[in-house]
Amino acid sequence: MLVSQIIAAHPAAADFLIQDCGMGCIYCPSSQMETLAQAAMVHGLDGEDVCAALNDYLIDAAMIKAEEL
Repeated sequence: MLVSQIIAAHPAAADFLIQDCGMGCIYCPSSQMETLAQAAMVHGLDGEDVCAALNDYLIDAAMIKAEEL
């Protein structure tokens, strides 16, 4: 999945990718056509590890939001 698609569907993903993964360039025009695996590779990270951590982050964020309701 493209990073731009992930952020469009889950805006909180941007915070995780920037702060936890060091992907400060996720809004650059050229990065809009990168998959999560490609972006991870560019930053010296394992794509599967980033995907798993992002999924955990989004699940935790959803649980916190649900508790606030």
